[in-house]
Amino acid sequence: MSEFKVWPPRDHLKSSYAFGTRCIHAGQPPEPITGAVMMPIYQTSTYVQDGVGGHKGYEYARTGNPTRTALETCLASLEGATHGICFSSGCAATSNVIHTLSPGDHVVSSDDVYGGTWRIFMSIFEPLGIEFTFVDMTDAAAVEQALRPGQTKMLWVETPTNPLLKVVDIARMAELAKSVSARCLVDNTFATPCLQNPLALGADAVLHSTTKYIGGHSDVVGGAVLTSDDAFAEDLFRLQNSMGATPGPQDCFLQLRGLKTLHLRMKEHCANARALAEWLDEHPEVDKVIYPGLSSHPQHEIAAKQMSDFGGMVSFELSGDLARAERFVDSTRVFTLAESLGGVESLIELPAAMTHASVPADVRESIGITDGLVRLSVGIEDLEDQKADLARAFELSRA
Repeated sequence: MSEFKVWPPRDHLKSSYAFGTRCIHAGQPPEPITGAVMMPIYQTSTYVQDGVGGHKGYEYARTGNPTRTALETCLASLEGATHGICFSSGCAATSNVIHTLSPGDHVVSSDDVYGGTWRIFMSIFEPLGIEFTFVDMTDAAAVEQALRPGQTKMLWVETPTNPLLKVVDIARMAELAKSVSARCLVDNTFATPCLQNPLALGADAVLHSTTKYIGGHSDVVGGAVLTSDDAFAEDLFRLQNSMGATPGPQDCFLQLRGLKTLHLRMKEHCANARALAEWLDEHPEVDKVIYPGLSSHPQHEIAAKQMSDFGGMVSFELSGDLARAERFVDSTRVFTLAESLGGVESLIELPAAMTHASVPADVRESIGITDGLVRLSVGIEDLEDQKADLARAFELSRA
């Protein structure tokens, strides 16, 4: 992999400071010409060359941009990785990862994987000859049984999963991947590097939809892959440059701005989510609450072991039929009816009809995504306002 003398330096505050300090400073030293404290938005498509083949580290914006370099460096620092590769969306990051595989290769994936990921796997890459097996990765024996030595090249792990919030033992999945010389990739979007560090648990790479908690303000779309695997990074950099699904400098700037408060925002997301999960767990019109921080969660002990807190996502099954669930999500005001997650504002949705609508109904039902499943992205508003909003929705949605 070519290493240029770029600004900002790729090793700036990579690992020597605490997490919160690196959120604010990693990859972002003061700009050397003017002394600007904030990372500039390098809104340019090309760069002057000193001579044919000679440049200052950047030649064309698809290949590299200083604002993007800062974001890639910061994210790599937070995940404890050597390399950061950013993309225009989480789906673009996913597509580039699968493009490192070849026809005939096999991927074992979490069964309740994000609907957009499932759509990429099944509608784009399976017809090209890449094979996918979906299993409940909380069952290590089932994962082991699904492995095909010599053919399985990747374990695609979501934890916590979307939307059922299953928690997968990352260290165990990494061991199983190594047993067949496959890579273990973890989608860490829900937990963020603030709560969970898959590379430290043996994973080979981490993926984020930076649209979510990394950006944190519902105003930017992006994706990233972080890894210390030099060969994998080289392949991803090649694909990033060749296929061009790169983020613009304004997008990178917004994600850098979001990162500066990630450690603070996650504390509030987690505190509010935990309180709401406990409150919903006592509600007579809720059949089941799914939150890793509840002792009733099947993988609560694993979550407590590999996560520093339990995240800002809560799912629950509402008593009644689909019509009641639709009335419920239509009745909230603090919780905005919308797809996506991870912003400072609270969002509410029905996975079966929204984020996972592309997954066939029989597949959804087989893994537990029911018509009455409600997913909350718990924001950082006042907790009492959040509770009052949901209480009002319970009342208004009754038949």
